[in-house]
Amino acid sequence: MADRADETSILIGAKSQEDRKKILADLFTEHRSRLRAMVRLRIDRRLKARLDPSDILQEAFLEASEKLDEYVKNPSMPVFIWLRWLTARKLVDFHRHHLGARKRSPAREVSIERGWGPPSQTWAMAERLLGRELSPSQAAVKAETQARIEKALEQLDEVDREVLALRHFERLSSREAAEVLGIRHDAARKRYLRAVEKLREILVEMPGIGEDLGP
Repeated sequence: MADRADETSILIGAKSQEDRKKILADLFTEHRSRLRAMVRLRIDRRLKARLDPSDILQEAFLEASEKLDEYVKNPSMPVFIWLRWLTARKLVDFHRHHLGARKRSPAREVSIERGWGPPSQTWAMAERLLGRELSPSQAAVKAETQARIEKALEQLDEVDREVLALRHFERLSSREAAEVLGIRHDAARKRYLRAVEKLREILVEMPGIGEDLGP
């Protein structure tokens, strides 16, 4: 598939509907791992056991196929950001269906409109930062360490935490993260570097964890 900067142009410039649908399918396949990472990072902890990310991705692809003509007529965002946005909306629908209105927070309601989707889950970020298999005898140590990492992540400014989630865990480029957050590219890059540095400072007493973060 072409360079990411050209993906939208290639999709829009397809000569036929059949070609356009094939390109969309290829693009979705190419970005599937990043979309899956987004779902896993943002699923409410209470629903972790109920959710198969593949189901969310399948629903998002079907909606993308249905709305392809609409997108082509008005491509207001790059195609990957559009696919991520659709996937995030499906995840929001899943939360609403299973958690119900009474359990939804205002922040969870508005975050989809901000662009990044459901808030990143500090427990999921902590799991990935810890990222190592421990023996059963080390389970208590792992739980304690994960709790400390979660607390450290919660100390970050919301947008700084989200840019860290987008760049480090969802593997978005700085330009893609800026598009999702609705901020300038240079601002997104500075926020990411600041978030990494602040988290490293908080985790300074946890050898081997802070080193896993890179610019």
